[in-house]
Amino acid sequence: MNLATKIEAILYIKGQPVSISEIAEIAQCDRGEVKDALIELISDSARRDSALEVVETPAGYSLQLKEEFAPLMQALIAPELGVGALRTLAAIALKGGISQSDLVNLRGSGAYQQVQELVELGFVRKRRQPESRSSWLQVTDKFHRYFQLDQLPKQLTLNFETNFETNMDASEEE
Repeated sequence: MNLATKIEAILYIKGQPVSISEIAEIAQCDRGEVKDALIELISDSARRDSALEVVETPAGYSLQLKEEFAPLMQALIAPELGVGALRTLAAIALKGGISQSDLVNLRGSGAYQQVQELVELGFVRKRRQPESRSSWLQVTDKFHRYFQLDQLPKQLTLNFETNFETNMDASEEE
């Protein structure tokens, strides 16, 4: 096995920056050989127009996706939502749409920021209501695809809705 290929595997498996010393220890070779193999690996990935690249960081070398693929990564990798944003999203979904003012009454003033985050992530659509100053909020197709709600058994969905509304009522009383 080629040392450059072995180092590529090490960087992939580690998933974080690895120092030359650590690579040498894992690959059972000296630091000079690692440096030469890293140069070979860097030039090889550039030459074959790969989506991955080896980069040097202050903590060592790492294998990462090239910057030009960031939009693709954001589209495919789940965003991290806080508990508040998830509860706000659940409230919108379970109500089948809700005015922003009603949502704020239900969830509190923090819902304004959470709605903005959910709109930016594409989970919620916000539309102005002509007869009101409040916006109408609905979940998007991305929400349904991401959470795969169409694949949930009907009974599970009904139990979730009942439990959610009970918990929401309890949190309103606090």
